Formats: sequence, C-alpha cells, structure tokens
Amino acid sequence: MAKLSNRDRILTAGLKVVHARGYAGASVRDIVHAAGVPQGTFTNHFTSKEEFGLEIIDLYFAKGRELMAQTLRNEGLSPLARLRAYIDANVARLTEDQMCNGCLFGNFTAEASDHSDLIRSRLLTIFADVQQSIAECLTSAVKAGELPADFKCAEVAGFIVSSLQGANLLSKAERSPAPIERFAQVLFTQVLR
Repeated sequence: MAKLSNRDRILTAGLKVVHARGYAGASVRDIVHAAGVPQGTFTNHFTSKEEFGLEIIDLYFAKGRELMAQTLRNEGLSPLARLRAYIDANVARLTEDQMCNGCLFGNFTAEASDHSDLIRSRLLTIFADVQQSIAECLTSAVKAGELPADFKCAEVAGFIVSSLQGANLLSKAERSPAPIERFAQVLFTQVLR
C-alpha cells in the first residue's frame, strides 16, 4: 500500500474533522493535528481554507458517486428498488456515527454557503447531479411500468433531494434515523405509487 502524501493526509483527516466539527468549527490547527503534519504544511498545499473545503466536498462526493453507481444506476435491480437501495445506503452511511455528523453537503449548505459563493456553487452542482441521477432512475421506473406514464420525474426527483436533505438534518438533530425512515415510508407508500 502506498504511503499517503501530506496533502492526502490533510484531506483525509480534515474531512473527518470538518464533518464532525463543522467547517467553521474546525480550525486549520485541528486539521493538521488530526493529519499528524506540521501547521505550515497546510499552506504548502492549500491557498485558503475555502480551497481546502472545496476539495473535501469533492472527496466526499466521490463516495457519493460510487454510492449512486451501486444503487441508482445498478441495472441489476428494478428502478424503484434502486431508489430504495440509495436511500437505505444513505441511512447506513449516517448511522456509522450514530447520526451525529449528518450529511456533509447539508452541513456545508447551512454553514458556509452564505460566506463562499464557490462553495455554494459547488454544492448546487452536486445537488443537481444527485437530482439528475434520481430523475433518470424514476424515468426508468416509468419505462418499466413501475410508475404511471405521466409521472413528473424531474419534479419528484427535486422533491426527493430536498426532502432527504431535510430528513438528514432532523436525523442529526434527533440522533435517530426515524426522520429518514418516515420520509422513505411516505415516499414509497404515498408519492411513488
């Protein structure tokens, strides 16, 4: 196994620190301490904390893309089973830390999007990508006869992204998967029928 560079150590450890403490709550000192590198190393690799924030958002989304490939784009499952698998995988991901950290994208949206247009723009691009993947999955469900021919795939995909982010936030506050489970129950019994 290749040894991590200082830059990679800062990104890997920094992602965990920011996810646990928040973007504003995680100082550069906290990040380099967690990475086990000297403080000056941060400025050798990142021109600003904002640049670092953008990179950890991309790092986190790389895992999100893998998750979408395994679920929403997995043609071995029926389309609605893919969507269910995606939501279940999100619950499992959030449960890894007992719902304490929530979704990094939601956290950044609430905390940093007012202070950084670059971060806000990146988050909007990511949410649009997720929404498009869900819309494509719903379109496949229409083609497979799982949803009616006049089903509004793009609109419902936007609703799913918004609702899932809200459920993630409530799950973080409650330290319980119940809000996401409630969202999934309503989605699959009331909306997608």
